[in-house]
Formats: sequence, structure tokens, C-alpha cells
Amino acid sequence: MRSLLTCLLIFFSFNIFAQTKVQRQLESLEHRRFEAMTQKDAAFLQNVLADGLTYTHSNGFIENKAEHIENILAGTIEYRSMQPESAKIQVYKKTAVINGFVKVGGTYKGTEFNIRLRYMDVYIKKRGKWKLAAWQSVKVD
Repeated sequence: MRSLLTCLLIFFSFNIFAQTKVQRQLESLEHRRFEAMTQKDAAFLQNVLADGLTYTHSNGFIENKAEHIENILAGTIEYRSMQPESAKIQVYKKTAVINGFVKVGGTYKGTEFNIRLRYMDVYIKKRGKWKLAAWQSVKVD
């Protein structure tokens, strides 16, 4: 009986540790994606964004993967800074949902903005790699 209890404790400890590891991995990936957006790193974005991406900005503007990357490269939207404040990451096997806050500064079609966003994004795991499938944000004070 004692060995069964020990085995169960070890099993649950490994599962908790594994999920924490995945959450840290996703948090790091999210921060790296923000950095790639400010640096116009198209190669990284091409790799981390899912082909079926739906990217909904706080102003209601919606982009797919190709449009999102093109608008960043062309300077239609220029991200000068993206400072994550907090995030809650929930992992469901090959899907992860992140709810967080980020401060964003830049220009949109030449108009300066400095805003704080509450966002939700969804990552999916395909062929062993996490890909951003959806982003939606709203401006908050």
C-alpha cells in the first residue's frame, strides 16, 4: 500500500513538473514572439505562427498569417516595444490558452500609439512545435 502511494506521488509530481516546464516554454516563446514583432524578424514569425492564424487587434483589425507578417515588414504597423506584464497559461494536451496583459508602443499607419492590452491567445502543438493559432486583444487602462 505504501509503495502504491509513493508511486502515485511520484507520478503526480512528474506531471506537475512537466506542465510547469511546458508553461515556462510557452511563456518564453510568447516573449520571443513579442521581440520578433519589434525587430521585424519575419523568419521567426513565419515559424511560430500557424498557417490558419487569426490575429484580431484591439481596434478590430483582423489579419491572417501572411497579412500579419507583411504588415509588420511593410511598416503598416510598427511595434517599437512590447512589454509583457503578466500571463496565465493553461495547457490542454496539444492546445494552450494564454490570458495576459502587455504594454505596446508603436505606430499604425503613421499614427503613434502607446496602449495597454488584455489579450488571449491560443497556441497549438503541431509536429512537436507550438504555433500561435489565434490572438485577440482589447485596450484597457
